[in-house]
Amino acid sequence: MLVLVACVAQFLVVLDVSIVNVALPSMEVALGLDKAGAQWVVNAYVLVFAGFLLVGGRLADLLGLRGVFLAGLVVFTAASLIGGAATDAAVVIASRAGQGLGAAVLAPATVTMLTTTVPEGPRRHRALAVWTAVGLAGGTMGNLVGGLLTEFLSWRWVFLGNVPAGILALLLGLRALPRGHTPRRRRPVDLPGAVLATSGLSALAYAVVRWGSPGGNSPSTWVALAVAAGAFAAFAVVEVRFARVPLLPPSLLGIRSVVRGNVVLLLVGACLNPMWYFLTFTMRDVLGFGPLLTGLGFLPHTVLTIVVGVWLTPKLMRVVEPRTLVVTGAAVAAAGFAWQSGLDAGTEYLAGILGPAILISLGGGLLNTPVTVLATSGVPADDAGAASGLLNTTKQVGGALGLAALVAVSGSASHGGTPIAEGYALAFLIMAVLLVATACYALLLPRSVSVATAGGVRARVADDRRG
Repeated sequence: MLVLVACVAQFLVVLDVSIVNVALPSMEVALGLDKAGAQWVVNAYVLVFAGFLLVGGRLADLLGLRGVFLAGLVVFTAASLIGGAATDAAVVIASRAGQGLGAAVLAPATVTMLTTTVPEGPRRHRALAVWTAVGLAGGTMGNLVGGLLTEFLSWRWVFLGNVPAGILALLLGLRALPRGHTPRRRRPVDLPGAVLATSGLSALAYAVVRWGSPGGNSPSTWVALAVAAGAFAAFAVVEVRFARVPLLPPSLLGIRSVVRGNVVLLLVGACLNPMWYFLTFTMRDVLGFGPLLTGLGFLPHTVLTIVVGVWLTPKLMRVVEPRTLVVTGAAVAAAGFAWQSGLDAGTEYLAGILGPAILISLGGGLLNTPVTVLATSGVPADDAGAASGLLNTTKQVGGALGLAALVAVSGSASHGGTPIAEGYALAFLIMAVLLVATACYALLLPRSVSVATAGGVRARVADDRRG
């Protein structure tokens, strides 16, 4: 039951990263948004999500999983209701920020459910494979569901649809999470670390999103970058020297699989998360698709991601090293993005979208579960929430950085009479190059993960720290 609850909540969190993409053109018309405003509808969620993930992850360790998880669901569902009823662009963007706040609490809590209740080894691999596949499916289905809702109802239902789903997850959580599922002892919250981490991540996310908007090279962007740098420096000092219970335990950064796994997740997030944004506008602006056809255009991504993530990858993990799967998956996805970059106004759906989708979905499905396992392997139970928060933070920060940078680059390439298709093609080509670099870096990942026995976990952690 806990695995089901974790997967339902994770599905909602990831669904909302992408569900607005197909609705953006309709929202532009209804709310009077320009391209910069449309980007903020996407990134208001990502900005707050990324800014609060470390705090959200640590809260489950310090205050108890049940209360933190349920509180995150309430905030997420209430914000969705407000967004669906909004008549002003500013309220919609604010509601997206509220969804991001709830998601920042929910996402690490779902990983914590699995890493603290399922022993390391094949059972945890299967649980994380299902969790990862559900998350990937949420990202792909967000576009399909968003297209169907926008076509047959209105863009408002990309928000309102979360309300019954959130209530269902809340009821499941009330039943599945025991009241006694709390830390062995209450520990103080690292408030200085929380403030500094949130400030630094939020300032960084704001700076990169602002940079990707028109007029982004402004004093406010550089001030935000300076604030982020100062906050991160102060955060490091607080965590190492002053915090009794650090928000991000320095010991985590001594585990090789955690550090290198998170670097891979950062790079992968910079490609796979922005992909939905660019494919949506590619199908609309280059292929001339409406909301329904755009949503259906993402169906191959959805089906292949589920098949590869839920069925194929767990089987392969029994006989193939996680590192090998990560390297292979990144290389295959890179080939898909390189193919995708060849799309132009004369390209049809089968060659321009479906063919690349097969490679991108296969590659993403192969690498996500193994790198998630590696990034959470050998972590003590008391720090599981912190590791989960770090994992989700790196993915979302990577997505925000990637989207901001790619929007800026593709926008520049589309100016001066250059067809807009060439701007999108350049974005996909950059994603391909970045994934090739990811495959090379992934060769530095550990060959295997911690064994299931308590003594084995301790031995492996020691080995990772030496690495």
